[in-house]
Amino acid sequence: METTSCVKRPSLLQAVLEGFIDGILILTNQGEWLHANDCARRICHQLSKGISQPDRVPKEIWNTCERLIESLNRYPHQTLTVEDEINTGQTTSYRIRAQLLNLEQGHSPCFLVTLEDRLQSIQNAAIAEARHYGLTPREIEVWLYYRANYSYKDISSRKFISYNTVKKHMKNIYAKRQMVLNTLE
Repeated sequence: METTSCVKRPSLLQAVLEGFIDGILILTNQGEWLHANDCARRICHQLSKGISQPDRVPKEIWNTCERLIESLNRYPHQTLTVEDEINTGQTTSYRIRAQLLNLEQGHSPCFLVTLEDRLQSIQNAAIAEARHYGLTPREIEVWLYYRANYSYKDISSRKFISYNTVKKHMKNIYAKRQMVLNTLE
């Protein structure tokens, strides 16, 4: 006996878009959502300050799209990407990139908007570096804060360790880093 599944499988394109670390929004030229991956929905929700606005583009993102529209009107035969950065607090920063997306002839052009969570990108890079340098778990914690632009003083207060301990961890990290860099030469 053959059973059929009631679970709808995502399309290949949808699966690819969901796999991106960055948020991906595809918008009409009126700002309506055609697609948003989970990361983009999360970022839009954060920018909307928790106010439920399903399928609404936060004004910070739409402002970037409007700048793209203005640029396209001035330079209609150019391939343009407009970038902007949104800072919502000490640790939250997003990079927005908007570009024109022509899907099919006869259809209105759309916008492809990528939303990069800068802190997440820094953390991913720091974790990769930590593995590459062979850092201890405590050194990894210190390195993550350091790469996110925290001062030694801030790191010491957040990790409940002394300033000198932070300096000692950073000295060890730099030594391990230099050892790896020397082997690459």
